[in-house]
Amino acid sequence: MERRKLDVLCLQETTWKGSKARDLGAGYKLYYHGENGTRNGVGVVVRGMHTNGVLEVRRITDKMMTLKLEIDGVLLNVVSAYAPQVGGGREEKEQFWEKLDEAVALIPKEERIITGADFNGHVGKGNRGDERVIGKYGYGARNDEGQAMVDFAHRTNMSVINTFYSKRESHKVTYTSGGKHTQIDYILCRRMHLKEGRDCKVIPGENVAKQHKVVIGKMRLMSRRRREGNERGKWVMAKEMVAGIAQDEVNKALKKMKRVDCGDLAMPKLKGECRQAGMGGGK
Repeated sequence: MERRKLDVLCLQETTWKGSKARDLGAGYKLYYHGENGTRNGVGVVVRGMHTNGVLEVRRITDKMMTLKLEIDGVLLNVVSAYAPQVGGGREEKEQFWEKLDEAVALIPKEERIITGADFNGHVGKGNRGDERVIGKYGYGARNDEGQAMVDFAHRTNMSVINTFYSKRESHKVTYTSGGKHTQIDYILCRRMHLKEGRDCKVIPGENVAKQHKVVIGKMRLMSRRRREGNERGKWVMAKEMVAGIAQDEVNKALKKMKRVDCGDLAMPKLKGECRQAGMGGGK
């Protein structure tokens, strides 16, 4: 995170049990939720300069949580989610989308939303009929899980940022297994704020996971400040923000962290482990 100057990082499949916040050192803070120590679990890591701006954390299920923070007057809601796998039951999948719909509905429309999630689905290449929610630069062929994601984007007026930027294949593929390359990890924002996006791509060179790749999105948050006698006001840049999604090896590194007891607080030491996971190091 330090090397890539990430402001927030969404984590899935953490397999951490409990609902806690933990200082990670170097100013970063982890918020996480999990109900089972062997499966699922989600988390959000926030850069130190923004931790004082965290206003609310909602831990919804062990596959979904939201975090609201204020950045230079802009209210940003970060959603970390982990959708059921392709072989999951119909009831489980329907429940996931219902919960995600509810989570988004609770966020006022004027506030920003960044959703970083493993949706376990493929939206595919092309966007005929879905131009408002996905771009034409997706990857592969759409499947049922990908269609469910597109339907969600239509219902909530969200856009899939990954698909709006023309990239080489290595900057699109988020998951590799058994010689197969797919795109299942996505970053979404409100359609009305898509113009604030600056870039979104996979970082193939980061040694973060054996299968999942880190996805990084850049957005330039704009706030409206009113001039005296000017009803329309002026749009100015509040902050250029960088968000990411990561899984597997990052989570293992965090789980293996050595802890130093400071009174009643266990402070983890990230430096060595997360350098191995591609998060540490200098600028």
